[in-house]
Amino acid sequence: MAETILVLNAGSSSIKFQLFAVGNDDNLIRRLKGQVEGIGTNPHLFATGEGGETLIDTTWPASAVADAPAAMDKTVGWLQQQLGGALPSAIGHRVAHGGPDFVEPTLIDDAVLERLARLVPLAPLHQPNNLAPIRAIRARRPELPQVACFDTAFHRGHAEHALRYAIPDELHREGVRRYGFHGLSYEFIATSLPRVAPAIAGGRVVVAHLGSGASMCAMQAGRSIDSTMGFTALDGLPMGTRTGQIDPGVLLYLLATKRWDVARLERFLYQECGLKGLSGVSNDMRDLLASEAPLAKIAIDYFVHRIQRETAALAAAMDGIDGLVFTGGIGENAPAIRSRVCEGLAWLGLAFDAAANARQGPRISSADSRLSAWVIPTDEERMIARHTHAVSRRRAAA
Repeated sequence: MAETILVLNAGSSSIKFQLFAVGNDDNLIRRLKGQVEGIGTNPHLFATGEGGETLIDTTWPASAVADAPAAMDKTVGWLQQQLGGALPSAIGHRVAHGGPDFVEPTLIDDAVLERLARLVPLAPLHQPNNLAPIRAIRARRPELPQVACFDTAFHRGHAEHALRYAIPDELHREGVRRYGFHGLSYEFIATSLPRVAPAIAGGRVVVAHLGSGASMCAMQAGRSIDSTMGFTALDGLPMGTRTGQIDPGVLLYLLATKRWDVARLERFLYQECGLKGLSGVSNDMRDLLASEAPLAKIAIDYFVHRIQRETAALAAAMDGIDGLVFTGGIGENAPAIRSRVCEGLAWLGLAFDAAANARQGPRISSADSRLSAWVIPTDEERMIARHTHAVSRRRAAA
């Protein structure tokens, strides 16, 4: 049986998965992709093959898939059928937060799992869900190698002044620092630039990962220099339901005058703000672009304004900018947002090509533009598969 890598990206009510075969020269070939969603409510498993053909599309009663372990049982059982009774050679997981200690993809054992669980307060929406399938698989298939791939790892080379907050050093040494997120996406873009946009691959590039979660990264010669996200995945750009940048005084005000406790404040910051809170309409950019509600327009205006502002700030962190890359669900699929962002950056020397933007690029700036702009689809799952394969190879050679 050929070597295979299973990639899992687990959320609160869904688990996305992709299966890669390891081909000649360690080339990774995507064999299938799918998702089990509605865990605990309306469980639904579907997957497509290499050519987009439907491989499975089935539902179960809520009681049959009540939690992540049950969902993993169903998923792994079905995958075994696809693999002729075999199991994947290794499983790679997206883990949101690696904290100060985890700086590269890591083979998971009980000690590693315990240390990752201590980071739950730093990523309360993501970390528990990322760890649930790891636990479920270790309980049922402890022989299966599992690898944690961290969204924070790509940003670990930041200079000290970009890493710190203006707080006492004691807190910094405890781990209160700027980590940055969406690192797997940025790393994939960094590896894609030499092929897609070689003229800027070694230069100063701002990458905008725009989706339900949104952030931006300054990359110089393919390395992260600075990022809009920090200690948690709350800072920087407004997101679907998360605030983005907010004056800490607002939080003090809510604690003092509204008498909110920590749980109420957490729910506010992570679930009630961002595009949803601003618009009162939706956390989905597609809904906002289609809406005529005045607050929907304000939400879009604010989103665009913050992207433009952060582009300038990240360019300043690199003493200039040679390229701008859009990626993520909104970045790849919302020409109207790209258009507005780019048109507001003409002062940086960006000559926007509206026709190329409508065609989805990949280049959406004119040939004579001093600052080139691009649309490059991200592929975090392939990045996870690459890392998992590399860790597996090192483990086999040890």
